[in-house]
Amino acid sequence: MQQGLEAELRARFDVREERFEHGDWSVDLILPRAADELIDEGEFADDERLPYWAELWPSARGLARHLLDASAGGDSDGGGGYGTAGGGWGGARVLELGCGVALPSLALRSRGVDVLATDWYGDALRFAEVNAARNGLDPLRTEMLDWRHPPRGWGYDLVIAADVLYEPRNVDILAALLGRVVAPGGTALVADPGRVYAGDFLRTLRQQGWRADEADVRMEPSAAGAQSRVRIHRLRRAE
Repeated sequence: MQQGLEAELRARFDVREERFEHGDWSVDLILPRAADELIDEGEFADDERLPYWAELWPSARGLARHLLDASAGGDSDGGGGYGTAGGGWGGARVLELGCGVALPSLALRSRGVDVLATDWYGDALRFAEVNAARNGLDPLRTEMLDWRHPPRGWGYDLVIAADVLYEPRNVDILAALLGRVVAPGGTALVADPGRVYAGDFLRTLRQQGWRADEADVRMEPSAAGAQSRVRIHRLRRAE
């Protein structure tokens, strides 16, 4: 079935392949060749939607490395400090927001973690599902999600997001969303490459009683051979 879905995506999109490696793990991803070719003027006019999902951003790579090191018991967080009982990933429920092609979710899926990858674009989720299958991972659960209207009753031990603070409207929307989807005592990890609105977001959460610190910094290649400093902000919700 997933082979058929990959063939469908290859027929609909001009795709490229990109390899990601970290430690003992590697993954070969397919993704659209050029995100700007996917801009839909109608969608932008309706809700200013742009196909950010179609790139593999430095923040996604940095967050994936952080999670892989944490799962190995490295110095990121001792391998189990993200709202999981008793340490380790056993039984942890993880939600990725704005997943795009879902590299961080795929990294956790490779370690047997139960992840739900969400995005506003159905095609992003289809690429994420195909990338899990083509790399021999167990199926990746996906769901479309409008941040303004999350389902009732969600509560995740760990919520992750990479480079989602690129627009001012995301500050208040994301802060409110985290309050609804992070379980009491849980954690959110937000990887950011220095977007101008990241400071406003952190201040908003602190005002709401969250504890925020910098869990990690990763240097990742970005456009034109430059380096992007990806800061991974750890946000802990009060019990």
